Amino acid sequence: MFPFIATSGPGRSGGFTLLELLVVLVILGLLAGYVAPKYFSQVGKSEVKTAQAQIGALEKALDQYRIDTGHYPGIEQGLAALNTKPADEARWDGPYLKKAVPNDPWGKPYQYRMPGERGEVDIFSFGRDGAPGGSGDGADIGNW
Repeated sequence: MFPFIATSGPGRSGGFTLLELLVVLVILGLLAGYVAPKYFSQVGKSEVKTAQAQIGALEKALDQYRIDTGHYPGIEQGLAALNTKPADEARWDGPYLKKAVPNDPWGKPYQYRMPGERGEVDIFSFGRDGAPGGSGDGADIGNW
């Protein structure tokens, strides 16, 4: 009836033994244990690259804001000034972004400092750990 299932001897019906199933599961587990870490390390790298690209786009939008108004938005206005005209800004010619200011790849808002500690303005993310400093995936990512 099922020609693809081999029988193990006379009088036995075809099928897999528990031992055969366990061997297959162990092999699948070993493969998953080898592939999963490599896959997830690539996901971490892509999050960092996404943050760097978003920070670059925000920096370009801030430069355009500065060209139009003659200065960067203040801390109280923050990155929101790229989409919403500040009440006291007559030369604003935005919006400078097509969409709202994105959160970083870890779901937290980007940090903005004006004046910056490392440049005229600092735009940065605290990374995966959400705390200042850190190393590896938890390192800060900024426009410096």
